[in-house]
Amino acid sequence: MFAITSRRGWWYLLSLALLLPGVVALLTGGLKPGIDFTGGSLIQLRFEQEITQQAVQAVAVDGGYPGATVQLTDDRGALVRTPPLDVEAKNALVASIFERIGPGQELGFSTIGPVVGAELTRAAAIGVAVASALILLYVMWAFRRMERPIVLGLAAIGALLHDALFLLGVFALLGHALDVQVDALFVTAILTVIGFSVNDTIVVFDRIRENRQRHLRLADAQRPSFEQTVNFSANQSLTRSLNTSLTALLVLLALIVLGGPTIRLFVVALAAGFLIGTYSSIFAASSALVSWDRRDLPRVWERFRGKLTLAR
Repeated sequence: MFAITSRRGWWYLLSLALLLPGVVALLTGGLKPGIDFTGGSLIQLRFEQEITQQAVQAVAVDGGYPGATVQLTDDRGALVRTPPLDVEAKNALVASIFERIGPGQELGFSTIGPVVGAELTRAAAIGVAVASALILLYVMWAFRRMERPIVLGLAAIGALLHDALFLLGVFALLGHALDVQVDALFVTAILTVIGFSVNDTIVVFDRIRENRQRHLRLADAQRPSFEQTVNFSANQSLTRSLNTSLTALLVLLALIVLGGPTIRLFVVALAAGFLIGTYSSIFAASSALVSWDRRDLPRVWERFRGKLTLAR
């Protein structure tokens, strides 16, 4: 049996290592919002010959759009993001690009206003807050016959926030390094990962409840401690969680390789979220329960205070 909960300090350090670079990226520039949030136009083009990002962007800048960004896609395609354009301005820009770079065709054009982007941002934040509150209430009700059901609810909320923060940090880093922007699909990915994380965490907690109820019927001398029950339950759930995540990741990998460029970042976000969700449910959430039961935080604080007193 793998010693999960007895090594909880290592899991906390691993979580810190996974989250810290993303948090730094969020604090030093944050996510790069796409047109879904800031408002703007998106033109999808395909060329008959190979092109470069710099060439397309130079045409857009010369056309009076210095803030335009260009992302190359498979099959000699390009996504051009600009401030909001009307049809005439869009047609002029597309004609200029094809004239200077080479022949091609326009595959799509969409425009979104900044008001819609603000509403989307607000709706996403409200959705996460409401989902967290409902999850807390549900976990408290579902596990009301266990010791301290509110702790289980808070651990589940902590796990989903852990996963959401990791995903936000990853895309903040990608924005700094590769100029990756987030759009409405990214919000969908965040909410999907939250749902997956909570589902996986509740499966682990349900196994803890079943084992705890069975262990409480044993004699005192034979009854495992709460930490032993949590560790046993986490090990029981480990194989199931890994198999579930692996099958999902195989499908997502196929979509990353074979899917179109418009959904690729969405699929990457799901894959990263599923990986971190599996880790947090088994290792982080279970460790948090044991840390609360063993009063790790007060003990660490008392030890820290003692060292400060000796230093003085």
